[in-house]
Amino acid sequence: MKYLNDKNFESETKQGIVLIDFFATWCGPCRMQSTIIEEILTKKPDLNIFKIDVDENPNLARKFGIMSIPTLLLLKDGQVVNKHIGLMQQDELLNFYNSSN
Repeated sequence: MKYLNDKNFESETKQGIVLIDFFATWCGPCRMQSTIIEEILTKKPDLNIFKIDVDENPNLARKFGIMSIPTLLLLKDGQVVNKHIGLMQQDELLNFYNSSN
């Protein structure tokens, strides 16, 4: 699993399609979302899916107005193109990822 923070955020998200999972380690639904993401990445390791811990990266959470977790953001060439709040199942998440194509 790849993680983003203030230092690597811009370089990792400025090109292409990127899905970001905003989470916290204490959040039950976030742990469930992580398991689903890990399953997807075993089947499709070429997808650009990252995680941001909101407790460790409050500036990024604030920048994107994250008020509830898990929140999934879809970026295309550094710009937010879609947002989903709450747990997503595998098929939903893949459709969400592919919605920017």
